[in-house]
Amino acid sequence: MSQRRRRLLGLVALAAAVPVAQNVLFEMLGFRSAEGLSPQGSAVWPYDSYNDMRWLLVYHNSWEAYAIGLVVAIGLRGLLSAGLVGLAWPAEKPRPARRRILLRNLGIAAMTAVIVSPFAALSVAAGVVSLSWFVFAAVGPMLLLAPFLQRAAVGSDWMRGLPSAALVGWSLLDFVVITLAGAVVWRVPGWWTLLVAAFAGAGNGLLWNRSVRAAVLPARVHWPRVPVVPIVVVLALAIPVAVQAVTSSPAYQTIDFRPPLLDRRLPASVRYAVIVLGGHNSRYDGRPAVDPAAATFSYAGQDATGRPLPYDARDTHRSLESSAVLLARQVDALHARTGRPVALLGQSEGAMVGRTYLRDRPRSPVGALLMFSPLVRAARAYYPPADAAAGWGIAPGWQLRGIFALVARVSGGGDSPDEPFIRSLLAQAPFYRYQTMCPVPGIRMVAFLPTVSATELPPGPYTRIPVYEMPGLHGGLLGQPEVDEQVIRFLSGGDVESRRREYGTIQLLGAAWQAPTLAVAVNPVWRGQPAPAPSFSQSRLCEQ
Repeated sequence: MSQRRRRLLGLVALAAAVPVAQNVLFEMLGFRSAEGLSPQGSAVWPYDSYNDMRWLLVYHNSWEAYAIGLVVAIGLRGLLSAGLVGLAWPAEKPRPARRRILLRNLGIAAMTAVIVSPFAALSVAAGVVSLSWFVFAAVGPMLLLAPFLQRAAVGSDWMRGLPSAALVGWSLLDFVVITLAGAVVWRVPGWWTLLVAAFAGAGNGLLWNRSVRAAVLPARVHWPRVPVVPIVVVLALAIPVAVQAVTSSPAYQTIDFRPPLLDRRLPASVRYAVIVLGGHNSRYDGRPAVDPAAATFSYAGQDATGRPLPYDARDTHRSLESSAVLLARQVDALHARTGRPVALLGQSEGAMVGRTYLRDRPRSPVGALLMFSPLVRAARAYYPPADAAAGWGIAPGWQLRGIFALVARVSGGGDSPDEPFIRSLLAQAPFYRYQTMCPVPGIRMVAFLPTVSATELPPGPYTRIPVYEMPGLHGGLLGQPEVDEQVIRFLSGGDVESRRREYGTIQLLGAAWQAPTLAVAVNPVWRGQPAPAPSFSQSRLCEQ
């Protein structure tokens, strides 16, 4: 056997061993939802470091543990990538000394960990609030950075010039391989995941071979004197900040929340009085609904006559429990005035307020709950309050505070990772993670889900109530003619449900790009709260 062939086999074996070892551990722990992450364990830069940082940011409970974990992660990643680079080095060019390759890869591991850490923190935020935009904001820059950072492990002049078309192509292919492998690894049963993980790792090894070759032997370097990499890194870091700055700016939030249902009389077939609850950063100008049996929920409460007060975006930044208290008063007032059972139509945060109300008040005038873009499987990660000296996820908590402070400075918006709404999700994580989409005795329930929400969900069961899935973005369903028709049908007593085949597929494809779930049992904040067992399971929905 030739030396080239032996090195290729060694490369493939080393790259395959890493995801296999990870999945052995996941199978032993019953950590099913994490299996889709394993193919990234031996992926090319920066996907490998992104994988490391997500695990570290979720699973550390003090600054000391974070510092030690960071050093260990950088050391192991540098060692592994040095071995992969050495085995993948093309025979056409002399390979540098092993010591030189090792030192270079240790340095690149440290640098890449720093670069991708903010994006890993955004993936933690995605696990907390279950919003797809955080997933896209975390993953999108990886695609931009990959072909630039992959040159770093092999050459001293990697910061200048554009990567070759071959390097761009191989980095994109690795993204596809990781995504598909994550889906298949999760989909196959039991220990068969090890075989799929081995094939995925072997694919990573082949891609290391081609990527290193493309980096060492570029056809022609365009812009050879331009320091492109620092520019690209700054651009990648700016993308999520810019998007969040636009969406959280006061100018973006000037539209009042008023779905068409409030501008017409309810059909005679509707036996409910209706309260519509807006989402996070919504606004209400105080205009009453056309039908006296309908009303807008006010995050500012009611006046002395029981009329909902106008509110602005800042009023929505309150805990779910306090919003549920305000809702209870409005429900009682509307029920007393109309004599009808009440239906709640909640969008995003409003859906969570409605669900919290039903959790705390099993006997109430409410007879139906319609949730639009609810935060499905929220609070899968954690970070402690700002005044805490320790706690699970303390590092990403401060990273997110820095990101949101920068966004607020740029946009003038007031969003914060510590606002009471977010803290109430974090404090009651077992309920919002496992019970949001569970039936409530005596209550008719349905959830309207945009297909984009599948990207933020770990694969597996996520609902025990009827769902109506349709193409759309978060918060963009209520008010669409098709949805309005189904709302009236439901309020008139009809059954509403529609499943789309692509929803589950999108769930699987997103498995590789989510932060790992923090087990309920390890966090003392959640002790004593009902949760499924075993603690690492993500499939035992609605069990306590």
